[in-house]
Amino acid sequence: MYFYTNSNKMFFFFMLFFKTLISISSNSWLGCWMGLEINLLSFIPLISNTKNLLNTEAALKYFLTQSIASINFLFSIILKMILFKNFEMNNFLSIMINSSLLMKMGSAPFYFWFPNIMEGLSWMNCFILMTWQKISPMILLSYYMNNNFIMMIMMLNAMIGAISGFNQTSIRKLMAFSSINNLGWLMASMMISENMWLMYFLLYSFLNLILCFLFSMLNIFYINQILNFNLMTIIKMSLMINFFSLGGLPPFLGFFPKWIIINFLMNSNMYLLTFIFIMSSLIMLFFYIRMIYLSFLLNFFKLKWFKIKIKNNFFSIINFFSLISMTGLIMNNFMFF
Repeated sequence: MYFYTNSNKMFFFFMLFFKTLISISSNSWLGCWMGLEINLLSFIPLISNTKNLLNTEAALKYFLTQSIASINFLFSIILKMILFKNFEMNNFLSIMINSSLLMKMGSAPFYFWFPNIMEGLSWMNCFILMTWQKISPMILLSYYMNNNFIMMIMMLNAMIGAISGFNQTSIRKLMAFSSINNLGWLMASMMISENMWLMYFLLYSFLNLILCFLFSMLNIFYINQILNFNLMTIIKMSLMINFFSLGGLPPFLGFFPKWIIINFLMNSNMYLLTFIFIMSSLIMLFFYIRMIYLSFLLNFFKLKWFKIKIKNNFFSIINFFSLISMTGLIMNNFMFF
């Protein structure tokens, strides 16, 4: 029997929203930990489904990994309270607290659970896991950040997110590794300023929302479905615009926050980190272009009689928001001339 109704589902959504706000606005580390735990308990019923074993397995894996991260976080907090006056332990404690928060958000090198759980979720739950569930750990990470440690983690995120995407046929896993790659950019924006982080995060969430909504309406989960299905040209164009913007291709809107971050890193003489970020973005763009390029070029004769269309009023809204990304062309002209 399905153990929660739509009204209970809305209740868990509200709990997920408010407990994130409580966690990031708490005055004590213990309050932050409690907010993270209640947030965890609010998200598990949303991804659990007794009618789908993959969702149930993903919920169990998510609970176990988040519990391990919470235990490490609580243990680090207790050590910090006990060894408050021991300044020699501050560096060690900051690495422990940062590591537990990185594990909670699915960052490298603690990313092992993230793609596997993404594979068992629906697209809307994937969107929540890639965006909203990263807010609390990211903001708590900014409170007690070990800069040298985070610099190394940023490099790992950029490289692992790009390299692990090779030979992936699942779009959900590809989006998971894209999220890991963008975590490196998010941490870099967080080191610049809170406003820069907020701008990058909102833009990243906006692009993910459009892509997840499109894939959910089309019921697409694998790359060969994009290639084999005879999709409308406007659907392919919408996917192309949003994928290119997510990858940071220069004319599109997603390029501008990455451009600001690269300028900051270059001015700070972080040339190695800048090189890794740029190369990882090029590799991610290769994955996106491979999907879109083949979907435009390949035609299957057996499917020519069958045209996939979307009869949904929201699709016109999505196309409108997709075209907002093209405003990057206008902004590009104003910024250069």
